[in-house]
Amino acid sequence: MATDTRVLSAGAALTRTSEGVWRDAFGRLRKNRLAIVGLFGVLLLAFGGTLGPMLAPWSYQVQDQAAVLANGARPLHPFQDSTHILGTDELGRDLFSRLLDGAQISLSVALVVQIVVLTIGVPIGAIAGWFGGRIDTYLMRFTDVIYAFPDLLLIILFSVAFRETAFGQTLNGLLMVFVAIGLTSWVTVARLVRGQMLALKETEFVEAARAIGVSDRNIVVRHLLPNGIGPVIVAITLGVPGAILAEATLAFLGVGVQPPRASWGWLIADGQRFIRTDAHLTLLPALLIATALISFTFLGDGLRDALDPKLKGKQ
Repeated sequence: MATDTRVLSAGAALTRTSEGVWRDAFGRLRKNRLAIVGLFGVLLLAFGGTLGPMLAPWSYQVQDQAAVLANGARPLHPFQDSTHILGTDELGRDLFSRLLDGAQISLSVALVVQIVVLTIGVPIGAIAGWFGGRIDTYLMRFTDVIYAFPDLLLIILFSVAFRETAFGQTLNGLLMVFVAIGLTSWVTVARLVRGQMLALKETEFVEAARAIGVSDRNIVVRHLLPNGIGPVIVAITLGVPGAILAEATLAFLGVGVQPPRASWGWLIADGQRFIRTDAHLTLLPALLIATALISFTFLGDGLRDALDPKLKGKQ
């Protein structure tokens, strides 16, 4: 009975502490203006990626050849034609609609890649940190090998190797991009989760849970992971810009998402031929990439500051 009371008291205190930490963190986040700006940019990207293609005036692959021919077979500039707000490319495809399709691709990469990262990184980090010993050594050395290999080179090699296969052609190459980027991006999360396991597994509530026979799995899943989730959330948020940039880089090099899908990287590569006469074809997707990266970076920095207990007394 004494042990049960100890566990219940520790659990209740831990719940109250966790609720207070999250409440304080949310309050600090609201005071961070750059984080709010970043959150606003992320919400715009989410809106453009989910509802934008459905609300677009044109399909991203429809060609308005009549408008281009009437313009001397040249791309239309922004606001030159009321039916094409941001102009067209050289084939008459509406640039605004294609930018929205690129937003959908970037949002998909941002979400799916981080799911892959969590699926690989969290179990490896949790197992290594909880069991320790040889298991920890083997898993961390494997993590070090992946971390030491150049990320972009590994992604390109993976993409080139599977580009002509059925797997590489699925979703116009988007599935391959998900897997390629995710397989190289999980190491940071694995290290963070391992560190949280090492820091929390010797605490009193874990010892009490062990004393009454709670299984290792339940201790890790129900107690340790929820209490170490803060740094993981920050890592995931800060990992999104890298995933978006990696996808755009692959598309720019021609080994990522394939046409007719309109990745922002592909739009930059396709528009650079007209950089001197129709710069908007390159500048607009480049501006959207920069905005997405800055927004997620601001939000990630704000979350890091809000979830850092050391800042509690400073704000």
